[in-house]
Amino acid sequence: MKHQEAAQEIIKAVGGTKNINSVYHCVTRLRFDLKDNEKVDNGSLKKLDKVMGTNISGDQFQVIIGNDVAKVFDAMVKEHPAIQQSTENKQPKSDKKQNIVLKIFETIAGVFAPMLPAITAAGMLKGLLALFVSVGWMSAGTDTYRILSAIGDGVFHYLPLLIAVSAARKFGSNPFVAIALGTALMYPDMTALLSSGESVGFLGIPVTAVSYASSVIPILLAVWLMSYVEKWVDRVIPAALKLLLVPLITLLVMVPVTLIAIGPLGTFVGSGLSGGINWLLNEGGLIAGIVLGGAMALIIMTGMHYALVPIILSNIATLGFDKFLPLTFISNMGQAGATLGVFFRAKDKKLKTVALSTSFTALMGVTEPAMYGVNMKYKKPFAAAMIGSAVGGGFALAFGAKAYVLAGNGGLPGLPSLIGQTFWYSFGGMILAFIVGAIMSTIFGIKEEEGDAEALAQFSPGASSAPAKVTSNDAATVNVEDMGDPTPTSDAVAVAPMTGKSIPLKEVNDPTFGDELMGKGVAFVPTVGELVSPVTGTIMNVFKTKHAIVVRSDNGMELLIHVGINTVKLRGQYFDAHVATGARVQAGDKLLTFELAEIAKEYDITTAMVVTNTADYKQVLPVKLGEITMGEDVLKAEI
Repeated sequence: MKHQEAAQEIIKAVGGTKNINSVYHCVTRLRFDLKDNEKVDNGSLKKLDKVMGTNISGDQFQVIIGNDVAKVFDAMVKEHPAIQQSTENKQPKSDKKQNIVLKIFETIAGVFAPMLPAITAAGMLKGLLALFVSVGWMSAGTDTYRILSAIGDGVFHYLPLLIAVSAARKFGSNPFVAIALGTALMYPDMTALLSSGESVGFLGIPVTAVSYASSVIPILLAVWLMSYVEKWVDRVIPAALKLLLVPLITLLVMVPVTLIAIGPLGTFVGSGLSGGINWLLNEGGLIAGIVLGGAMALIIMTGMHYALVPIILSNIATLGFDKFLPLTFISNMGQAGATLGVFFRAKDKKLKTVALSTSFTALMGVTEPAMYGVNMKYKKPFAAAMIGSAVGGGFALAFGAKAYVLAGNGGLPGLPSLIGQTFWYSFGGMILAFIVGAIMSTIFGIKEEEGDAEALAQFSPGASSAPAKVTSNDAATVNVEDMGDPTPTSDAVAVAPMTGKSIPLKEVNDPTFGDELMGKGVAFVPTVGELVSPVTGTIMNVFKTKHAIVVRSDNGMELLIHVGINTVKLRGQYFDAHVATGARVQAGDKLLTFELAEIAKEYDITTAMVVTNTADYKQVLPVKLGEITMGEDVLKAEI
């Protein structure tokens, strides 16, 4: 699916542009503020190949995309100019009531997410410089080092200016006026005045000496208050004078107020928060590492980790290190290890391929494919990842592991940020998380029928599963294990197994069938909740969830009939099986009945019928598309 198509489908699934207050994106996900979350079609979203999953944090609806999130977002803005405001993170006032703590977290996330590319690039460069100096590849006194160091340090030194721009866009104020506020606070003469050691006053009011370079909370609070001041001034100033007087009055009010009150308050709040979290990390040691390491995946899922970015940046700027960041690396390794465990335990070849590839991407620091595509889908691997992360986190914090720069990548490419005295403790925690996660995931195993592969791994030629409950089974049975592999002996024709409409297989909204991964065939949109045998032959497999059946014709054509998309999650509810594995059937014999109306309330009822031994035929083609009645010829396979 192209980015433009994905953007269109996502907007449609979240209720259209009229349901969107605002949207912005972070590193891996689109973050929507919607008028009504109930209008979201979650099922349609999760079927899109660009979407790895969805999440709700507070009232914020998140669509997890992964590495392509920026491209999808750009396509979204291009296709729908009406949401252009979202690129400035302006969020119109919503009628929804929201938990104040979650609102604060989301606001901080909205401010810092757009800045991450600059911050992470600078952090990575600082980490690489530290590595080059430590191994003797570069001297700290050279001109080259100083120039590269300026690239890395400049972003952090002038961090208040970046925050001013992003916060202004978030709060709906003029970003250039916000920059002017920040530059006044960091003007060299102002810095010299506040650091002189002498008392400073403004109109007789004492000004507390605060260093604003590399600070976070003061400018964030200042721009937030500035947004209200600017809007109030804008309302009372005549239109002809707005251009001149609105920014002038705003700055004349906000710079002194920031120096006198907000700066000291922000510094106090920032120091308090940093002190509290750092106390927990320093004094909690092993216990803190286990608890935070194990919970890190949940923290990342809710987006709460963005709320800690100001504290992390403050720690690095003031202390030269941060103890929280190593836990993010460790959590990623736990996810990577758990997904590798799925690779070892999975039987389905496609799932093994997905598990191995997503394990590698998690090692590289991108965990969404592993977390949402595999581990959470099968549940037990996610628990294994949390256990591995808890073990690794406990080890790392027990030895005081630290990160020395914010590299922005919590995988192997971000290792330079950990280089320092505690590097091996951090790296050891990562290794432990990976190994323990992989071992626990392998031990726990998975139920492959729980995933979006729809239990297809249950089927292999000649294999049977636990028979479903049979309400009627008068036909003779055979031992399917004695039948050997299917060997087509002639051309074969299958009749329609249900009444409704036959459609090309590519129109099935599931890549497993739509991309013909299981074989060629045809699909149906049923109007009657009854499934009959398309051929005369033997039932090779009745899935224990009763939503799918495999039947082999007497002349060797093997057919998988799969009722609905994701209906495996019903675990047999609304389905009744009328045959068991091994039963002999005639074309037209009743195989399943199902409550069509009830299933259609929750799931796409489109039914796929595929020839699983397609490779044994020269071609497999639909005979009839459109309105069809069960028993009519619908599919032909030619040798």
